[in-house]
Amino acid sequence: MIDIGLSKMALIGAVALIVIGPEKLPRVARTVGTLLGKAQRYVADVKAEVNRSMELDELRKMKETVESAARDVEQSIQTSASDFQKDMENSLGEVGSLPGESTSTEQASYTIVPAYKHPGKNWRLKRGAVPQWYKARTGVRTKAQSGAARVARFRPKKFH
Repeated sequence: MIDIGLSKMALIGAVALIVIGPEKLPRVARTVGTLLGKAQRYVADVKAEVNRSMELDELRKMKETVESAARDVEQSIQTSASDFQKDMENSLGEVGSLPGESTSTEQASYTIVPAYKHPGKNWRLKRGAVPQWYKARTGVRTKAQSGAARVARFRPKKFH
């Protein structure tokens, strides 16, 4: 980087004062300052863009590693599930059958019972199921209204 000390700045200022003149020097100094500020902002924007692209590349690599790990886990689960299913079929075949039942595994059916799920209490859905004409007849508010608007709505009208 350019190493500019106090003595060099004073020398540049004296030369600028002589060359440009005392009337135009403040305006030129302001212009140079704004141009330097714009240049610094541009460099900062470029640095930020480079950092963003580097982080994006890192995120892509991380995403690929996570996806490959997920695929490996899925594969291992599928192989263990197929092994378990084969073991179950073999064990059912070895147990034997009761009189009147066949030993083929085609007739043996497995029912998978889903886990209990609590029925969610969705009050918005319940309120939406009530017909609009019933809400109007019973006086249920269907639209939100501020307190000031409600007062203005029910304020007695003045006659002139």
